[in-house]
Amino acid sequence: MNKHKQRLKRLPPEYYRGLAWVHWTMTIEDRRTGWLDGRFLYKFREILTHAAFCDALACPIFCLMPDHIHLLCCGLTDKTDQRHAIQRLRKDTNECLKRIGFLFQRQAYDHVLKDHELERDAIESMVEYIARNPERKELVPVDAFATYAFTGCLIPGYPQMKLFQADSWDRIWRTIAFLKRTECFRLPDPKYQKP
Repeated sequence: MNKHKQRLKRLPPEYYRGLAWVHWTMTIEDRRTGWLDGRFLYKFREILTHAAFCDALACPIFCLMPDHIHLLCCGLTDKTDQRHAIQRLRKDTNECLKRIGFLFQRQAYDHVLKDHELERDAIESMVEYIARNPERKELVPVDAFATYAFTGCLIPGYPQMKLFQADSWDRIWRTIAFLKRTECFRLPDPKYQKP
């Protein structure tokens, strides 16, 4: 049998562009473990921050598991191309992984959210589903998913943004709306411009 499986089928490119929401899963080759630690978390946040600013996307949740990574990303401009952003992210992250003897599998898995999944409640439920991965793998006790050290939120320009606080979702939604209005700080905010 061929060592490499066939490539995953992708939707047409336009599904990943603009204001799309996509759940990405990137698995370590052969599902190996041993690469995940605090240093890698901070390097990954740095790489994700660059991708978010360069490609105008927000990541309301990322969850680094011992053998894979989950990201839920949304585009912030009509010009956002998540396939390009994830390609950059994977390339830069793979360079870090290579130094310690690991690599991602050949291709990331993606799920482009459909219309019925784009409601606020549906997105918040998906974030909770991703956040509960460590709980399902018994890395944290039941209902202690918020304490998992390798789960976070990355919204460009807002490093203090945190999940699992009383006002988290209101702040995240307001911030994403602002970033969409300003095309990720590329335009003045039309909401506050004088006529």
